[in-house]
Amino acid sequence: MFCYQCQETAKNEGCTVIGVCGKTDEVANLQDLLIYLLKGISIYGEKARELGIYDEKTSIFIAKSLFSTITNVNFDPVVFDNLIKEALVVRENMRNKFLVAYEAKYGKVFDEELPEMATWYSDDVVEFRKKGEEVGVLETENEDIRSLRELLTYGLKGIAAYVEHANVLNERDPEIFAFIQEGLAATTDDSLSADDLVAIVMKAGSVAVKAMALLDKANTETYGHPEPTKVNIGVRNRPGILISGHDLKDLEELLEQTKGTGVDVYTHGEMLPANSYPFFKKYDHFVGNYGNSWWEQTREFEAFNGPILMTTNCLVPPKGSYSDRVYTTGVVGFPGLKHIPDRKPGEKKDFSEIIQHALKCEPPTPIEEGTIMGGFARNAVLSVADKVVDAVQTGKIKQFVVMAGCEGRHKTREYYTSLAKELPNDTVILTAGCAKYRYNKLNLGEINGIPRVLDAGQCNDSYSLVVIAQKLVEATGVKDINELPLSYDIAWYEQKAVAVLLALLYLGVKGIRLGPTLPAFISPGVLKVLVEKFDIKPIGSVEEDLKAIMAGV
Repeated sequence: MFCYQCQETAKNEGCTVIGVCGKTDEVANLQDLLIYLLKGISIYGEKARELGIYDEKTSIFIAKSLFSTITNVNFDPVVFDNLIKEALVVRENMRNKFLVAYEAKYGKVFDEELPEMATWYSDDVVEFRKKGEEVGVLETENEDIRSLRELLTYGLKGIAAYVEHANVLNERDPEIFAFIQEGLAATTDDSLSADDLVAIVMKAGSVAVKAMALLDKANTETYGHPEPTKVNIGVRNRPGILISGHDLKDLEELLEQTKGTGVDVYTHGEMLPANSYPFFKKYDHFVGNYGNSWWEQTREFEAFNGPILMTTNCLVPPKGSYSDRVYTTGVVGFPGLKHIPDRKPGEKKDFSEIIQHALKCEPPTPIEEGTIMGGFARNAVLSVADKVVDAVQTGKIKQFVVMAGCEGRHKTREYYTSLAKELPNDTVILTAGCAKYRYNKLNLGEINGIPRVLDAGQCNDSYSLVVIAQKLVEATGVKDINELPLSYDIAWYEQKAVAVLLALLYLGVKGIRLGPTLPAFISPGVLKVLVEKFDIKPIGSVEEDLKAIMAGV
């Protein structure tokens, strides 16, 4: 295997035996083959689109399949065998649609030679494994071209995750789906130069903004705008279910089905922001948040005592001591864990098994108590925009620091806690994603009633931070976003963070500090371009970066 898509990849070079995430070489190679076939589907999809053909089911399949290959989502080889089989069927259907339309339009048979991912076929799972070893990342020999292709692919994975979340809530955008296919097909085109690929990567940034806006629309129109909320982090003396991940529809259906059963529901990790949506506050058995970010789940899931529902990514291979209490759903999978099937059209998921399981369990073991603040998405912050602008203009707020992104296990991530502690009292942290767990329980105080940590929500809610920055540009009268008293100190881990990074670059943000390490998939040549064009830089020491942030550089 060879995988270097996440921040924790071995030696910051690549996992070659087993993934640091726990992914086996078998699964890694099957994921490579699935992506290979998705590219083949996209080749036909692009050609079909030129003839006016758009297939929504194919688009949804591609997005969901890409999502399944994101770090810490699915570890089950059987799932990937089935996805590969389905991909081959989907590809042949799209191929046939294209060929019929082509012949009808041009009066001749299509005879252009296409890359192998558009033609390779097998129905043998043994062959899947052999082929998977041949079609991985290193198949592209030129280092810079490989780097740009992977940067694009990982950005597309992040976009796919966002559009799949939106799709669950019946929000879809054909243009975003079309670009996912355009981008995948571009990674197969040997005629594209590095400059051509850079242009497509930047287009991916623009589409990432659209994807986050689409999901924001889906979430807020369904569940209301998040509002400032004190979230309980203690426990009650009743059995509970812990729900983790990002899928708000799963939470809604779980809350509805647990109503009146005597089972409480707690959030974990990236599900924390759900506590700030008005819709969910009507459920009196929705208790609050239990624990911290994804990488601490082996300790926290043990202590929770009840069953855990994993709805999207962020699954760590479970310990045997609690694995019988972990349920997966949606794109998530792990060998031996119980999986709750997808909802059928017009129906809800059936959570009865996990509810019955919870009723047999002890209440959660307390691990902390008190409350933390959340719910400072764009609507909440813009409602007090005049106070914010006044605080800036009167010097009460000297600097905003965007410390958004992902959490991780590396000790180097203590940098973000230390930086938060050292920032002067006239600075405000804007955050989204699980990176916030490095500092969201610190008592950093307020500025004129404005909390010094404004948590916009999940990683996809980085869109809120974009809107807030754009409104600050309008309100303060500066020419562009880089003239604001606003610094970017981003923590990354997986591919949704790559999509967010590309979105920021598309919006023209310069001077981003990225850590705790720069991506292993960025070659020296591509890094040179990013440094020259966008002034991207690695994080340094807390002392050095603090001085630079306060100096606006």
